[in-house]
Amino acid sequence: MKARKYALLLVLVAVSLLLLTLQSRGYGSRAGDLVAVVTTPLQAGYARVTRGALAVWTTYLDWKNVRAENRRLRAEIERLRVEALRVSETDDENRRLRTLLALQERLPLTTLAGEIIAREWGGWVRALTVNRGRADRVARMTAVISPFGLVGRIVDVRPGSAIVQVLTDPASTVGAHVVRTRTPGIVEGEPRGTLRFKYLARDGTALQVGDVLVTSGQGGLFPRGIPIGRVRAIDDRGAALFNYAALDPAVDFGRVDEVLVVTGRPSQDLTAYFPPGG
Repeated sequence: MKARKYALLLVLVAVSLLLLTLQSRGYGSRAGDLVAVVTTPLQAGYARVTRGALAVWTTYLDWKNVRAENRRLRAEIERLRVEALRVSETDDENRRLRTLLALQERLPLTTLAGEIIAREWGGWVRALTVNRGRADRVARMTAVISPFGLVGRIVDVRPGSAIVQVLTDPASTVGAHVVRTRTPGIVEGEPRGTLRFKYLARDGTALQVGDVLVTSGQGGLFPRGIPIGRVRAIDDRGAALFNYAALDPAVDFGRVDEVLVVTGRPSQDLTAYFPPGG
């Protein structure tokens, strides 16, 4: 190993002496040319390698910066989406509350505003829990309504909440009549979570798809004129004593969030206080 080092040193010394000798005898330019011939390719190669390495390093840094920027932008987009959802939810809630307050102010009876805090599911909504209870002097069998129509009745009162039996519960029955024909009957809940209208088959009072039903007010439990639903289909049983009609509820029990608990009894029909057509 040492011999190689000494040999390389001797070669370098010999080349240096040769160049000095040539330069002293007037061959300096030729010696420079000879050196240039040897060193120029090496310098060009070194420059290319240096530029290539610098380009690779610059590309790597740019790639890292782009990845970091993409992560930052994705996080910012996600934050803006969440913020937009919050704003949208807040706007929806404010709109619902304004609508509920407007109904409460114009109704000619005493009501208590409440929020739905739980739903009992079984393929469909069986019952709702409202955040009003004994402390608010809520009583059993009290009607519960929304700006769209009748929700149901209070069937159980607890210290800080109450259970609302919705119209689609199979145990629920409500006296009703058709707005267009005044045909009276009973709205019943069905085991599959739907509503039907049971009425006497009479001449001249045929129902039509799209007819609106409201509470009849009989029995004193539900005020008169609260929208219940709209006829979706008619089961005409001909000469049978009773006919039936399938209804679409006026209230979406799976989405209602705010309600009014009726604590007073009106002295007039409430039909005019709800949106036309139920």
